[in-house]
Amino acid sequence: QVQLVESGGGSVQTGGSLRLSCAASGRTVLMYAMAWFRQAPGKEREFVSSISGGSSRTDHADSVKGRFTISRDNAKNTVYLQMDNLNPEDAAVYYCAQHGVRFRSGSRDPREYTYWGQGTQVTVSS
Repeated sequence: QVQLVESGGGSVQTGGSLRLSCAASGRTVLMYAMAWFRQAPGKEREFVSSISGGSSRTDHADSVKGRFTISRDNAKNTVYLQMDNLNPEDAAVYYCAQHGVRFRSGSRDPREYTYWGQGTQVTVSS
């Protein structure tokens, strides 16, 4: 049974930072592409960042490039999203996702991800 548990969300002011964590159980995060998506009220779920399975190749949405960094700790079987210089447009529920097939590149399409966490709320005040 695969489980993804996000944590680290909270409320910050504009310009602040947060680090989200996604702890995985049941499957290794090393061999499977992992991604972060977010969904704000009234909006569709959107891609944020991904890291490919079996490699360190990452991808970030243009809206977060230079501010957000995705990383992976294989020993802890955990994926992180470091978010710096946050602004109110970043406020959303952030979801961690894991690809269903080993060693695939990270994808921006949520349909390619089989397992999802429950989400963690990020609030940014101006």
